[in-house]
This record gives sequence, C-alpha cells and structure tokens, in this order.
Amino acid sequence: MTLVRTVSGVVAGGVLVLLCVVIGAAVIGSRRDFPGPGAESLSWHVVAAVLVVAAQVFADRRRGASALFGSSAVLVTAGVLLWTQWWG
Repeated sequence: MTLVRTVSGVVAGGVLVLLCVVIGAAVIGSRRDFPGPGAESLSWHVVAAVLVVAAQVFADRRRGASALFGSSAVLVTAGVLLWTQWWG
C-alpha cells in the first residue's frame, strides 16, 4: 500500500509541475503578445491540481482501502487531465 501512495504522490507532484508550466506559458504568452494556453486549459489544470492534492493528503492520512481510494483518485484525475489537455 505504501508503494501505491508513493506513486500517487509523485504523480500529484507532476500535476503541480504541469500547472506551473501552463501558468508560465500563459504569462509569457500574454507579455509577448503570443497565444498561450487559454483560460479553459488554465482552469482544467487548477481544478486538477486542487483535486490531486486533496486526494493525496486524504490517502496519506488513511490506511487500507481508504488510502487506495485516495491514491486512485489522484491517478484517475491525472490521467483525465493528460488525456483531455495534453493528448487530446
């Protein structure tokens, strides 16, 4: 179970990095009058980051099936974010 929480923690950190990248691209794009990721993409990343951090904190504070549920929520949320915003 610890391995699953560790993997989901790394994935949660990755989602936060993606959020920073998208925010950075939006700021640079607006300063240089270059099209950036847009409000929809920013919104998706902010919502996903909030969800994965909350789910990871939940998983880290629980044991057993509850921890597995929290870790699964992190992995599913990250998967949906990647599928809809990066690969779609």
